[in-house]
Amino acid sequence: MRRYAKETTVSQEKSRGEIERTLSAFGATGFAYGWQGQQALVMFEFANRRMKFVLALPSKDDVSKTANGRRVPNVVKALDRETRRRWRSLALSIKSKLVAVQDGISTVEYEFMAHIVLPNGQTVGDWMEPQIERAYLEYQMPPLLLEAPK
Repeated sequence: MRRYAKETTVSQEKSRGEIERTLSAFGATGFAYGWQGQQALVMFEFANRRMKFVLALPSKDDVSKTANGRRVPNVVKALDRETRRRWRSLALSIKSKLVAVQDGISTVEYEFMAHIVLPNGQTVGDWMEPQIERAYLEYQMPPLLLEAPK
């Protein structure tokens, strides 16, 4: 299967700007961006919720070989191409979620649930992922997030 935006020429800066403009057009009330090491972070406030998307940036190792195991002749160019592709994917993902909410297909909570930031700074996805794994391993439901202590 062909990867989305594999041949894009849109720079990561343009994709990030598109994300910010899209969020603004849909009524977001805040936007932040940053990066550290191999991760970029996009945060925004929308519908009285704070969302956080962490984008894993590719490394030279990620792009140094083709799917067939052959060496890539220009790793720097391949790294730039894969970085652009991932930013396009993030822009599409965020926009599609906003459109689904706007058109009444879904809700903010359903579309962005894994990315909603909890009071402790974790996202719902960060909090739930290990609990989902444990529930499947132990065949037991995790405690509710707001369950009162007994």
